[in-house]
Amino acid sequence: MNHIIGLDIGGANLKAAHGDGACRSKAFPLWKSPELLTETLTDLIADWLPCSGVAVTMTGELADCFETKAEGVDRILTAIEQAVGKTPIAVWQTAGEFVDLGTAREFWQLTAAANWHALATFVGRVAPEGTSLLLDVGSTTTDIIPLQSGLPNPTGRTDSERLISAELVYSGIRRTPVCAVAYSVPIEREVTGNGYSQLAAEFFATTQDVYLLQGNLAENPEDLDTANGRPATIAGAHDRLARQLCCDRSEVSLDEAKSVADFLANVQRQRISGAIDRVLTTFDSPCEVVIVSGEGSFLGNQILENHSKLKDVPRHSLTEMFSAETSTAACAFALARLAAERPGTFTDDQLSALLSS
Repeated sequence: MNHIIGLDIGGANLKAAHGDGACRSKAFPLWKSPELLTETLTDLIADWLPCSGVAVTMTGELADCFETKAEGVDRILTAIEQAVGKTPIAVWQTAGEFVDLGTAREFWQLTAAANWHALATFVGRVAPEGTSLLLDVGSTTTDIIPLQSGLPNPTGRTDSERLISAELVYSGIRRTPVCAVAYSVPIEREVTGNGYSQLAAEFFATTQDVYLLQGNLAENPEDLDTANGRPATIAGAHDRLARQLCCDRSEVSLDEAKSVADFLANVQRQRISGAIDRVLTTFDSPCEVVIVSGEGSFLGNQILENHSKLKDVPRHSLTEMFSAETSTAACAFALARLAAERPGTFTDDQLSALLSS
């Protein structure tokens, strides 16, 4: 029982980390079935209970099944309470501390979308001095977080502020529709005088298909969390990307689909690289260390290897420091470690109630 569980509740994925470093991730479209959150969380961590406490962060409050973020924060916390019973719960806020459930609900603005801050606070110890940067590339978004003397030093705190400052880029390696990456792609056809075709502004394919075709993501026939609900395979990605050109596989060859995927990957790299450039303009001194994390670490490393200002900067990877599993669930892992290190995260009354139950 002497361990802490970290939970990161996203709008599309649930991530959990055990105090000993084991991590789990589960696709869960919160906006479709918010009423199943308690049940899904229970299944995810049942064999890890009882425990000393549960540390929580979230981004799922933005899901449009909730009318407001305040409602989302409240309902997510309620689902967690129901899933863990009397187990003490502490919630991370962007103020840089854990709070109780009442405070988390009252000051929901600090509770909403705080997972990036927990991760930055934990990994900042890798660069305890000077100016550094955390690049976390996930399935849906990319976080570009300035660090100063090992602590988060962002321009923005909320998601809306971070979108404006470019510290949050809504582009990731799985869930981003390819029509949100590029307007058109090169493809040779007799009718295309300039060698380009527009992409259909429709949810036919995502960046998961791009990286399946490139070989950066492994095929998983059991993964049906794709644009058309069919397997996450190279053949499936071929079909989906062809649809984005209003074609099928008989009209767009696999080689052509791979060429389109290469182009889209390059555009996404350029977009994220441009956001990094914007963030670097806020630095008072040159960046001395870069820390890479997230399931899209391969993309982060590709970007850094070609970045004029960062390619020669010392780099640390959570995948190499811990594991790929840990890097994917990095925010949950960071929470579990932070809560274990901070005395008083869980109150004496909470622990007494757990031990007496």
